[in-house]
Amino acid sequence: MKVTLITYTPHPEQTIASAARLCYSAASIDDLREKMTEEKAASFVEMLSELGHESPVEHASFTFGIEGVSRSLLAQITRHRIASYSVQSQRYVREAQFEYVLPPEIAAVPEAKAEFLAAMEEDQRHYEQLTEILMKKHEAAFLAEGKDEKEAHRAAEKKAIEDARFVLPNACCTKILLTMNARSLQNMFRQRCCMRAQWEIREMAEQMLKCCVEVAPTLFCKAGPACVAGPCPEGKMCCGKTAEVRAKYAAIKGQK
Repeated sequence: MKVTLITYTPHPEQTIASAARLCYSAASIDDLREKMTEEKAASFVEMLSELGHESPVEHASFTFGIEGVSRSLLAQITRHRIASYSVQSQRYVREAQFEYVLPPEIAAVPEAKAEFLAAMEEDQRHYEQLTEILMKKHEAAFLAEGKDEKEAHRAAEKKAIEDARFVLPNACCTKILLTMNARSLQNMFRQRCCMRAQWEIREMAEQMLKCCVEVAPTLFCKAGPACVAGPCPEGKMCCGKTAEVRAKYAAIKGQK
């Protein structure tokens, strides 16, 4: 898995603090921005966190490049609806020797790993066979319509992989470009950094949080699973490792 922070709102904490200050000031926006030093911005953002005043936080957004994750993860992350997603298409990109995510629990058991790898090879074989069968059918149809050989072949391949992809597994790797505002990110971190979250999306969330902390440490100083900033909300489903989790995320954020 590779997570990269591609771009983000310049001076995110100062932008958020200026937005919050605007609500209670008669000063012009230019004046507010000029007087909003990094120190004042950090103090303002910290105050907003204490008060639970979250709407100004939406003025900062972050864009991530995410690679080496499964289609299974894609189904989970897109449940976070206040976000923008661009995903590598299996309709337009042929999955020749597709890469896949091997779950650690399966990798740890030789028999399970062998079964999994065999399934991936079988899926690839079925995908290629279906693609070739469908391509022959579609290519003949396109040639009959008057397309030249090159055009017919290209169109036939696109149409073939559109249906052949149905045999590809959830383990198949994909690439995602993801943009979220800071408020949505904090909400995602509360849910996906939790020990009860599925291991792959938890790893992705942790990498995203590390990126955010580097550029906006005050804004994300309390980010992480819910138990970092308060009691665990999971009730009887609590992992029972609150102290360990808090120590882990304090280390991620460089806190004592």
